[in-house]
Amino acid sequence: MTLPSDAENRPAHILVVDDIPTNRYVLATTLRRAGHEVTEAEDGTRALELLDGPGLPPELAVVDVRLPDMSGFEVCERIKGNPATAAVPVINISASAITVDDRAQGLYRGADAYLVEPIAPDELLATVTANLRYARARRRAELLADRLNLLNRITLALYGAADAQELVRVTAEGAAAVLRCEAAAFLTAPEDGALVAHTWHDQDTSTPHDGPQVHAVPAWPHRGDAPARARQGQAAAFDLPCLPPGLKAPEGRRTVLGRARPDRPPIAVVTPADAVLTPDDEQLLDQLVQAGALALEALRSYSEEHALALTLQRSFLPESLPETARADLAVRYLPADEHTEIGGDFYEAIDTPDGLVVAVGDVAGHSLDAAVVMGQVRHALRAYAVEGHPPEVILERLDHLLTSVEPGVTVTLCIVLIESGSDAIRVANAGHLPPLLHSPDGTTAYLHEHGPLLGLGLPHPAAHRVAVAPGSLLLLVTDGLVERRHVNLQHSLDVLASVVGETSNDPEEACTQLLERLPPDGRDDVALLAVRLNGTRAERPEGPRPASAER
Repeated sequence: MTLPSDAENRPAHILVVDDIPTNRYVLATTLRRAGHEVTEAEDGTRALELLDGPGLPPELAVVDVRLPDMSGFEVCERIKGNPATAAVPVINISASAITVDDRAQGLYRGADAYLVEPIAPDELLATVTANLRYARARRRAELLADRLNLLNRITLALYGAADAQELVRVTAEGAAAVLRCEAAAFLTAPEDGALVAHTWHDQDTSTPHDGPQVHAVPAWPHRGDAPARARQGQAAAFDLPCLPPGLKAPEGRRTVLGRARPDRPPIAVVTPADAVLTPDDEQLLDQLVQAGALALEALRSYSEEHALALTLQRSFLPESLPETARADLAVRYLPADEHTEIGGDFYEAIDTPDGLVVAVGDVAGHSLDAAVVMGQVRHALRAYAVEGHPPEVILERLDHLLTSVEPGVTVTLCIVLIESGSDAIRVANAGHLPPLLHSPDGTTAYLHEHGPLLGLGLPHPAAHRVAVAPGSLLLLVTDGLVERRHVNLQHSLDVLASVVGETSNDPEEACTQLLERLPPDGRDDVALLAVRLNGTRAERPEGPRPASAER
């Protein structure tokens, strides 16, 4: 990345320091005739005042060694010792301090060059030009390094954006920071709908804001055969909303497009045309836009994979819940929203001659393998229940299935049999969260009896039989509803019991109220099965009903 040669050799603002007016006049005249702007100082004190004053300091200083208040060597040391002026080249000159030791001392104490008077004009101008060229190249390299470091931080923020709104905001903010100007960014979100973020205030509001403002805008027309990266000409066809008057006309703005693939809608950055002046500016802006396009593609791929994972996950779950006079059921299933992997949470409800079997379980991990195991366990559970096995036998058979077919995989599972012909339930729990029973008299209690996880090859105790009053609400959940990072699980279970004690005994209303009062944090799947036990005298309606399994 290089600047044009005319920029490297442009005139400079130069400080000439000499206590002899004639010498000062000769030096200043030579420099002015070469096109430079010259400021004069008669001593070291005045020179340091001018260098430390408001605005940008001179780009170069020509300092006589013999000054009335301090030596030119000391002036040079103080210039180099001040962070604000340390990069200013200093040329020492002298008609009397001309020995090798004098010249060496000047260079050792910070001078960038040392000239002996009388100085030929060509020698002075050549020395000034060489020092300016070096200083400007160094400043340009330092600036470019700072901007590349900034671009690197912006790129990391782009790839870390959680959604399209954050991505478009970071893109606009990054362009404004790199080019030090107002900027706007446009993109089409993976969920459809275009977004624009800009760093200027809207004209119709005076409300202050932190960072770029983000708006939804009409969808853009875009050509699938357009280049993956384009500049002004290809971008002019876009209708760019929210632009201030200075950027309405295409010639007043610079628009850069980026695509990860030719068939994708582009991401665009718009800046004032005069903000992009050098090849460095162009390349930095190109890299930022391309990084934004790749980050947008990653978001789009994540969104597509997440939708596919959810579709596959739903296919492993029951399509409907049984209708039975013995109980009313409602279920909610909420997949985790922090990853695309399929979870292993599941539920089941089967009407059998011995009664209604309901179950909630969780396969360890989030992956396609976990989902496959979940499907195997759920279908095997259904088969064993239809065969008429009691809950503890179902657990034993499932444990044998896992140790034989999926060694090393563990599953938690709670099975409840709501008996036909009695107001009792049988609970067999393989390491799962305990079911919660809310009775019509207002009491709420967990049924804590349980055995080991499935997949360990350990024996399972007999099911625990519990008498329940008609109208009781039985709740089975997976840990995604109650587990929170840095919160004790027992505390979370106590909170759940307290909330259930205040909710309706209607299963549908109870599920809705629980999720409103205890919103999941999205880190894990949530399976929530609510069962109201109607007692043995209830009559059996006919036909199944769909499961309201998702919200």
